Amino acid sequence: MRKKIVNMKKIAGAFAENKEIAKEIRINMILPELLKGNDVIFNFKYVDGVTQSFIHAMISEPIREFRDDAFEKLYYKNANDNVKKIISIVYRYMQESLDTGK
Repeated sequence: MRKKIVNMKKIAGAFAENKEIAKEIRINMILPELLKGNDVIFNFKYVDGVTQSFIHAMISEPIREFRDDAFEKLYYKNANDNVKKIISIVYRYMQESLDTGK
């Protein structure tokens, strides 16, 4: 199994908010790697913040498509407390929507 490391600062900048960039990450990095059964590690070093809409645009479709595999194969490192909080909110929302069949 391979691990794809995504340098978020390089791709999205110090404040990740552009949903088009999130879409590119989703389509070109996350989905292909999950299809191969690989892990994806998002390195948030030097990223000060993210928007909820950015994280949602990046991971909601992979979570809907791959469900538990996505939860098990998407990793986040060097994320500050603010970034962790936003990721957690999106994960909680996605888990609830899967549980209720939305």
